[in-house]
Amino acid sequence: MMKHLFKQGKKELPTLLLLHGTGGTEEDLVPLAELIAPGHSILSVRGNVSENGMPRYFKRLAEGVFDEADLIERTHELNAFIDESSEKYDFERNNVIAIGYSNGANIAASLLFHDAKALKGAVLHHPMVPLRHLELPNLKQKRIFIGAGENDPICSPQETKELLEMFSHAGAEVTVHWESAGHQLTRSEAEKAAEWFKKTIRTAG
Repeated sequence: MMKHLFKQGKKELPTLLLLHGTGGTEEDLVPLAELIAPGHSILSVRGNVSENGMPRYFKRLAEGVFDEADLIERTHELNAFIDESSEKYDFERNNVIAIGYSNGANIAASLLFHDAKALKGAVLHHPMVPLRHLELPNLKQKRIFIGAGENDPICSPQETKELLEMFSHAGAEVTVHWESAGHQLTRSEAEKAAEWFKKTIRTAG
């Protein structure tokens, strides 16, 4: 079981899976979700791994160096938890969109890397490439927003471009929004994500 909160929204709208950054909690991204997609149900999950007391979704060996075996295991664990939650809270399993920041964006990307059915789409704020040397599933009709910082010391622009290429090659429709900021999530980036969501997800039905 993963520590989480669930807020019921309109049944016909996609459920939002919220995934915080390192050291965050399941409360962190609720205001962001309400800005990006008001009225939607929210499943916000706290990471099951602790790094010096800070919740994360998977272990890392160093800054920017992931423990790949743990990442793969935790990705499957999270996917199974979404399955269970969809039954418990009665939302459509095939109508889930992730909103993740940093470590949360990385595991959201990993969900898509491993299972095309895991998510309908994703809003990824400052994600890195979760795994290399992995053949991605067919992500046709998946819509993905990536928020990136031109001066991000943790996730370089090169990393963002590589992730864009991998998703696009797998058939996903990807929009990248660049900010001149670093790794922090700015208000203007959140507003761009909201614009994208309204235009791309709402019209997709």
